Amino acid sequence: MHNSTHVRFFFLSGLNETMNYRVVLFSLTLLCYCFIVLVNVALVVTIILDKNMHEPMYILLCIFCMNGLYGTTGFYPKILWDLLSPVHVISYSGCLVQAFVMYSFACSDLSILAVMSYDRYVAICRPLEYHSIMSKQRVLLLICFSLLSPFCIIGTNIIITSRLKLCSPYIERLFCVNWVIVKLACFSDDTIVNNIVAYITIIFYVIHGLFLVWSYMYVIKTCINSLENRAKFMQTCVPHLTSLLIFLVTILFDIMQIRYGSTDLPQDFPQIFQNVVAIELLVIPPLTIPLMNCFNVIKMWNRILCVFHFIYDSSKLNIN
Repeated sequence: MHNSTHVRFFFLSGLNETMNYRVVLFSLTLLCYCFIVLVNVALVVTIILDKNMHEPMYILLCIFCMNGLYGTTGFYPKILWDLLSPVHVISYSGCLVQAFVMYSFACSDLSILAVMSYDRYVAICRPLEYHSIMSKQRVLLLICFSLLSPFCIIGTNIIITSRLKLCSPYIERLFCVNWVIVKLACFSDDTIVNNIVAYITIIFYVIHGLFLVWSYMYVIKTCINSLENRAKFMQTCVPHLTSLLIFLVTILFDIMQIRYGSTDLPQDFPQIFQNVVAIELLVIPPLTIPLMNCFNVIKMWNRILCVFHFIYDSSKLNIN
């Protein structure tokens, strides 16, 4: 890897125009990160400890929260450090690792949402076969697919990127992503393989999106003529659809940021707006999706309160 490029460090310029507000930004970023960790850890602990919630719907939500913790951990500690540092530098290998975390996190989110939509499709459209179709073995297989396929696909993208010879160490973003590193390549001919693999990756996850649309359209069609199914749809599918909409909107903004990045925007275009667009995928889904499911699924909220009440009582007994 180190023989393929003369660049050993990257300089991140995304915070250059906001350093006058570093204290405020640091406080808000730390608060946001702590809140994301609190919400996701609360749901994960609740689902793990309560055996009554060891059902596919809640297990998938638990995996989604874990993935949110994984993705945000790849971003927030570094940005918090940069807000306290006068120079925003990341090593070459560290940049590749961060790019891998960012992309694998986003792809895993989409895969998990696709499995959630399949779970709701089976529960509503084929209720009598639900337990046979969504068995523990199949749920485990789907979870492994959702987590391992992004690791393999994004890992391939990063390995191919690591062979490029780079001619600039300057990244005009808050964090490292693969497409930015590819754009720094000295010769455009060297990026042909990267582009081919990137398009294959995009097609693979577009298929995920089409499957999501198909499954929810089928669910909605089934629920129209059934009052019982409509009630089930409102209780469990509306949070999932809202989660999906939030995720797709943030992905769309991120793609627009990639397509019309800082080099194509007017010179007076606010840097802070570009930063907001860049990090929304790391703020909105990990925070709002668990809350959306938490507040809409009453059983989930009651379980959380019971678990924390049990932990509180146990700590009082230990103290006494």
